[in-house]
Amino acid sequence: MNTPAASGFDKTTLPNGLRIVTEAIPSVRSISVGVWVYTGSRDESEAEAGISHFIEHMVFKGTQRRRMDQIARRLESVGGYLNAFTTKEYTCYYARALDEHLDRAIDVTCDLILRPTFPEKELDKEKDVVIEEIKMYEDVPEDLIFDRYEAVVYKNTPLARPIIGYPDSVRSFTRDQLQHYVDTRYTPARTIISVAGNIDHNRVVQYVRKAFEGVDRTNREYATPSVNGYAPGDLIEPRPIQQAHLVLGRRAFGIMDERRSVMNVLNTILGSGMSSRLNQNIREKYGFCYSIYSFANMQSDTGDFGVYMGTDSKKIPRATKLILREIDRLAQVPISPRLLHQAVSQVKGSLMLGLESMSNRMMRLGKQELYFGRNFSLDEIIASVEAVTAAQVQDLAQTLFAPDTFSTIALTPA
Repeated sequence: MNTPAASGFDKTTLPNGLRIVTEAIPSVRSISVGVWVYTGSRDESEAEAGISHFIEHMVFKGTQRRRMDQIARRLESVGGYLNAFTTKEYTCYYARALDEHLDRAIDVTCDLILRPTFPEKELDKEKDVVIEEIKMYEDVPEDLIFDRYEAVVYKNTPLARPIIGYPDSVRSFTRDQLQHYVDTRYTPARTIISVAGNIDHNRVVQYVRKAFEGVDRTNREYATPSVNGYAPGDLIEPRPIQQAHLVLGRRAFGIMDERRSVMNVLNTILGSGMSSRLNQNIREKYGFCYSIYSFANMQSDTGDFGVYMGTDSKKIPRATKLILREIDRLAQVPISPRLLHQAVSQVKGSLMLGLESMSNRMMRLGKQELYFGRNFSLDEIIASVEAVTAAQVQDLAQTLFAPDTFSTIALTPA
């Protein structure tokens, strides 16, 4: 079934539930292909922690059609590349190539999810690789602190676990376990193919149909595990590091919430970029840190908002007060029309500059289809950002920045 879309956009849903979304950009000579599977670390049991990420690694070890070295060369030999990543809610396999190699890019990315062999001889080796990856993150405090932060903010839910899993769970994975997870989770109805670049939609559909020939996976219904109520918590963890790392954050709302554009503007004013209030006050005025920013993460039905900073441990009490002061100022004092205009312009510019990348366009297509089941044109997105008012920003700040709702997570020098 073909669905009419805005100029340049097309969508086809195959009888098996597989969705194909494309954006044609005739002015470029490249294409970007993404295969999105709606399953991630949030869907795992405690014993399966990290299996989505581990499968993302293992599919590159060989398929029924290609050896491991052939997978790597399939696109690199023509100047393209192939990669993947796993999140809390989805896994994405993606490729970039010249437009003349569209069929090759679709074929190899689909082959990864449809026909992985999970060779036993590679299983233990890749477990060692992933465990080394876990150690690597443990040695990078600016990454590790966000795992600790999520463990507090999403306590007692699957979202609290790190995407990569734990050494014990990774060591326990078997080939049969991986195959069962793929057979039951990597199904057509949970899969989206997004393609952007110099392409023809009908040709993309033709190539995808060919890639899926002979594959029979039964669609199954799975409920996304819900999250429980939020209670603020604190965690101070000494580490063998030189600099303290601090996150102040709390639970917020999901990507479906109509306030997402307001959140984008608020986040920009508070802590996105050199002109943000946090950067201008805490870094430039006081010199308390090198890196400071605010962030907003949105899942399908929940999310979180916070501030990260790296600083000398002796400065944490004073810097924390300054952060909370900036947060409170947004809640108590309406922003000026000039500041609102600057923030809206910054958000719009970031959105439009990002569209110069075919990979960004492909990612936008895939995520919108995944969460909303439709494409939002740039005009729609820009209009929603331009519609944000100072009153809405203040109202959201008052909602989010209520006293005693923030969790405090810090990694400090031992």
